[in-house]
Amino acid sequence: MAKIVIYNQDGTKNKEIEVSPIMFEAKFNRDLVHQALVRQLANARIAAIAHTKTKGEIRGGKKKPFRQKGTGNARQGATNNPHQVGGGVSFGPRNNRNYKQMMPKKQRRLALFSALSEKLREEKIIGLDTFATKKINTKNFASMVEKLPIEKDVLFVLSEHNLVLEKSARNIPYVKTLLVNYLNIADLQKYDKVVFLEDSLKKMEEVFMSAKS
Repeated sequence: MAKIVIYNQDGTKNKEIEVSPIMFEAKFNRDLVHQALVRQLANARIAAIAHTKTKGEIRGGKKKPFRQKGTGNARQGATNNPHQVGGGVSFGPRNNRNYKQMMPKKQRRLALFSALSEKLREEKIIGLDTFATKKINTKNFASMVEKLPIEKDVLFVLSEHNLVLEKSARNIPYVKTLLVNYLNIADLQKYDKVVFLEDSLKKMEEVFMSAKS
């Protein structure tokens, strides 16, 4: 049975709790995780800004620029052709391009479980029993993070909004807070460590396991 170590705010180990093997003991599927990551990044892309006009969108240009014969030049049909100066552009960038990609919900969920399981196997997932501080204080929050077994960037997963925690962490560049409902592949790949508040683990089972059925 998969287990996650729960720490106190002072950095001491409190206990170990068992977690769902479906979410935290899944076989790592690199291709599926990659597909889910590419999909998420593609769907987050902003619509293209660069936009060129095609031959049909160029105003005017339908008149033949010069007569067919006798000029010594190659024959030309219209000034809006792509090879003419001021003419339309062939295969240029268009601002109506759609970058969105589709992926079945079941596969997205399997990819998420696969990434979580791999994180746990690498001992990069820990738990925090609670965050009891009532006053917003970035310095104290950073001090708490230093007491936990965290070396690099860290993602804190919450069951619900906690304004004290979120505002205390928002000015720390290597920390991000996220509601369990929005847990995603991109953040799991970006952040080295993941810290679940203990109640967020229970919330995660409610959100993802019920939706799975």
